[in-house]
Amino acid sequence: GQAVLIPRPAAAPEYVLGDGDQIALHVTDLDDISDKPLRIDPNGYIDLPLVGRVHVSGLTLEQLKIELAGKLRKYIDSPQISVNLAVGDSHPVTVVGSVNSPGIQQLQGPRSLVEVISLAGGLRADAGSTVLITRQQKWGKLPFQQTTVDPGAGVSTVSLRLEDLMNAKAPAENIFLEPNDIVSIPKADIVYVLGNVRKAGGFALSTHGQISLLQVLSLAEGLDPNAAAGKARIVRPAANGDGKAKGIPVDIPKIVRGDAVDPPLFANDVLYIPNSVI
Repeated sequence: GQAVLIPRPAAAPEYVLGDGDQIALHVTDLDDISDKPLRIDPNGYIDLPLVGRVHVSGLTLEQLKIELAGKLRKYIDSPQISVNLAVGDSHPVTVVGSVNSPGIQQLQGPRSLVEVISLAGGLRADAGSTVLITRQQKWGKLPFQQTTVDPGAGVSTVSLRLEDLMNAKAPAENIFLEPNDIVSIPKADIVYVLGNVRKAGGFALSTHGQISLLQVLSLAEGLDPNAAAGKARIVRPAANGDGKAKGIPVDIPKIVRGDAVDPPLFANDVLYIPNSVI
């Protein structure tokens, strides 16, 4: 069927052309090059009248316009070229972790990272604070300073702050995904509340990486009537699992009154509220 042109989000970086994509070219006053979409072959080339084979995989649309203008100047003094992206083959992108519909997303044309997370059903309540992207070397290195390259595995990886991405605080990080990219959203770290609260259990840190004592106490639906709130303590695991856990006394009534600092709880901390009767 006829290719459908896809608008590209203005806030996202330039989409990089790849094998299987289709592009629609128009050159003013040059009928030899028709508007019929051209598919990039598996080696990254398109074949054009007058120009011949041109390697376009790895170029942005603007870079392709510059490349073609240079080749067409022998036929036209100032070639006016328009290049649009059309739907190519399905681009499989894998989304795993804390999304509502994990699995392979068959994308038709370019899609941004936020769009792909949305297509995977959005984030689950237990989503953590980061998103990890893995890209095959054939599509180039992921465009971030903190990207890690593993030549042996033939991939590059990067970890991004999920909260900044989803709240549009870092629009430059909302990159277009390439075929066979893997998007992984780990589960959130957990803090635990035990003892005399209305709802003991584990609570996700979500996108923040920490939570205050009063916030986690609210998630636990408050204190039980028999709670010895002034004798509570935070049990903090030893770093790297070495040594003994650290017990930190906390006086909850003082914190509520504002006479003591509301302390942060981190991954795997346990807030324990003893029983006043005991």
